[in-house]
Amino acid sequence: MDKEKDHEVEWLEAQKIEISVDLLAAAKQQLLFLATVDRNRWLYDGPALEKAIYRYNACWLPLLAKYSESSSVSERSLVPPLDSEWIWHCHRLNPVRYKSDCEQFYGRVLDNSGVLSSVNGNCKLKTEDLWKRLYPEEPYELDLNKVDSEDISKKSSALEKCTNYDLVSAVKRQSPFYYQVSRSHVNNEVFLQEAVARYKGFLYLIKTNRERSLKRFCVPTYDVDLIWHTHQLHPVSYCDDMEKLIGKVLEHDDTDSDRGKGKKLDTGFSKTTAQWEGMFGTRYWKAGAMHRGKTPAPVTTSPDASDVLVKVPTAKEDIQNLIQFPEVEVVEVLLEIIGIRNLPDGHKGKISVMFSKTRPDSLFNAERRLTILSEVGEKQVATFQCEPTGELVFKLISSSPSKIPVSREPKNLGFASLSLKEFLFPVITQLSVEKWLELTPSKGSKADQKPISLRVAVSFTPPIRSPSVLHMVQSRPLWKGSCFFPIMGKSRLAKSSTHIVDETQTEVITLQIRNSIDGAKLKDDQRQVIGVIDSGETRVLADYAGSFWSLLDSKWSLKQTNASTADNPLFELLGPRVVNIFSGRKLDYEPKHCANLRSDQDFMTLVEFSKQHPYGKAVGLVDMRFGSIEVKENWLVLPGIVSAFILHTVLKKGVFDGFNVTTKEIKEESKPTKLVAATENKLNAYSTNVETAAAITAPKKGSGCGGGCSGECGNMVKAANASGCGSSCSGECGDMVKSDATASGCGSGCSGECGNMVKAENASGCGSGCSGECGDMVKAAKASGCGSGCGGGCGGGCGDMVKAAKASGCGGGCGGGCGDMVKAANASGCGGGCNGECGNMVKAA
Repeated sequence: MDKEKDHEVEWLEAQKIEISVDLLAAAKQQLLFLATVDRNRWLYDGPALEKAIYRYNACWLPLLAKYSESSSVSERSLVPPLDSEWIWHCHRLNPVRYKSDCEQFYGRVLDNSGVLSSVNGNCKLKTEDLWKRLYPEEPYELDLNKVDSEDISKKSSALEKCTNYDLVSAVKRQSPFYYQVSRSHVNNEVFLQEAVARYKGFLYLIKTNRERSLKRFCVPTYDVDLIWHTHQLHPVSYCDDMEKLIGKVLEHDDTDSDRGKGKKLDTGFSKTTAQWEGMFGTRYWKAGAMHRGKTPAPVTTSPDASDVLVKVPTAKEDIQNLIQFPEVEVVEVLLEIIGIRNLPDGHKGKISVMFSKTRPDSLFNAERRLTILSEVGEKQVATFQCEPTGELVFKLISSSPSKIPVSREPKNLGFASLSLKEFLFPVITQLSVEKWLELTPSKGSKADQKPISLRVAVSFTPPIRSPSVLHMVQSRPLWKGSCFFPIMGKSRLAKSSTHIVDETQTEVITLQIRNSIDGAKLKDDQRQVIGVIDSGETRVLADYAGSFWSLLDSKWSLKQTNASTADNPLFELLGPRVVNIFSGRKLDYEPKHCANLRSDQDFMTLVEFSKQHPYGKAVGLVDMRFGSIEVKENWLVLPGIVSAFILHTVLKKGVFDGFNVTTKEIKEESKPTKLVAATENKLNAYSTNVETAAAITAPKKGSGCGGGCSGECGNMVKAANASGCGSSCSGECGDMVKSDATASGCGSGCSGECGNMVKAENASGCGSGCSGECGDMVKAAKASGCGSGCGGGCGGGCGDMVKAAKASGCGGGCGGGCGDMVKAANASGCGGGCNGECGNMVKAA
């Protein structure tokens, strides 16, 4: 208890650090500015960037130096052009260099006091007038049509006051930052308040290190880094505050980006984590503040700022009201079990914690295991998504009860719960909780035994709307050769129905392509999509107009583009908004960390283009192989369902105008199937990348990498009840798990070889995405082979993969033949995506 009080004292001391800036308001301003810059990506590279740097040195800084302290403009605020403000932003994020440059050329640090951002809609006329007087030949706003690299180089070399700091490199280092902080929860008031408090804790660590003459490279999480950037953008305040705190201006080293094991960032983050948790007694990781992975590749290098006016439909004309689908909120959760008190004798070294939810949860309906930090000495952090309702339930399990040596059944020592609603409704009160939970003893416990308590640390993001995931269930087979556009040939369509169901398998609507009305056959250019809702009402949802489909009373149209390469959109969905449909997984849906979970040709990404998102925003994903669609926005649900149905139903040949847009042809004799996505896969798809592997490593009886091990996992876990990589080991997992029962191999995304990964009973092999052949992977009872989808193939590769009762082999998407893969009752196939060599992964009874 004394130690806990010491932690509280240290935290309170950290919160006394004085900062002369309203960091919360300024952080919101920075997020707004970064979003605006990201809509103008010519500022990231090329001649326009070089011209912006020239204008910053030649025009903005001299103007700022001349007028920022002038009495003639004391009542006016200066507003820099967007390009100059961006370069100024990046220059200030090296505070030591910015200070020395300003003092060298202008005799003082040029501050942002009296300067307003160009993105706030402020009047720029006064600044424009000053600019024109000083620089009559240089327009205030950068003219992208008049950018001459050779001319810029000559002018820059002639400048007397020009920093030799490499601003091009500084810009390239800062350009990816917005992606890491661009999620909606980052702008939440409580999230930012906690970020400011954590920033003070971060500075307190640095201050303590300096006082003890310790040289440590402290690495921030992204919430802390956002606030640190915000502070630096106020250079005079930052310099003054740091001088008072540590006696000098604190450097901001952004030159390292290698997160590999053993690298500077990796070891720095591990040491920062250890120092933080030792100093304050709370967790350093935070939900929604960890590294998201590499910035996705853009779908286009040219902005497409659509002028389409978004019309909000009235209740009467909103055809979207035809269907009812569940709107689910979601929070991202990080969970760690820190310690235990009053554990009875005989159980030490044999305990773990099972956690689950108390109520049905469409996002998280599993029971998962965690070890206890104080018992194993190494970190195990669970990351998952769930609904922000109900309670998290913790059950303490002993693997071998004392005094009953003949029993091998785990014993339940008690349970406790933590309410999510308490912290999130009706308003968010806090997003990080660390507390002792007293367990309710199980039946049979001694009456005089002291209550057992667990120290539980939980962090969650503010709730946001969860994407709607809907599945197409075919009730009758389809005819081959279905046509979509005239270039595909003409043939009749089967009279089949497709039921659209949500993830609870509740039917949303039934769709059918109709080629006749009252027995009269329609012409080839008069196909219709019919929708039947719960009431039995039938509506025409789409008409084929000869060269395109008209959807939802002509509010939308779906047509083929003239794409010349697979990088261009294959289709356009046009209506109140502009949505392009690309082959493969793009933007936020781009696979993380591992190259090939499944073939990209199985998917189509729906990307919205608008003034707000000129480079595109991923709003939906169609899985052509499994017949499902994920939709992020309510307005897209119905047009998205109809479009996905049309694409999935009629694109059967595998080639559309020269592009592979789907997989093999669906056979006429195929049986009706119900395709429901696995919850665990969905959790993995959205799992948070936990900064570095060294910070959150695999314990005995634990899990391996959290999310995103960027190096090789090696012989990572060699203990009972252990799991291997969390999500996305981008190196080789090696002989990762060599232990007792109930062990699992790779989590999601081992892009290397899994090797002889699991050799135990009740064991599972790869999670999702072992990128090799599964081979004779599972030969045990109740064992599972590849998690999701032996990607190119189980193809001759799975062989006799599962030969036991209640075993699962390949789930969905074995690229080739699975062979005699499953020879047992209650067995299932591949998940989706084992693309490499899993080897003889499981060899136990």
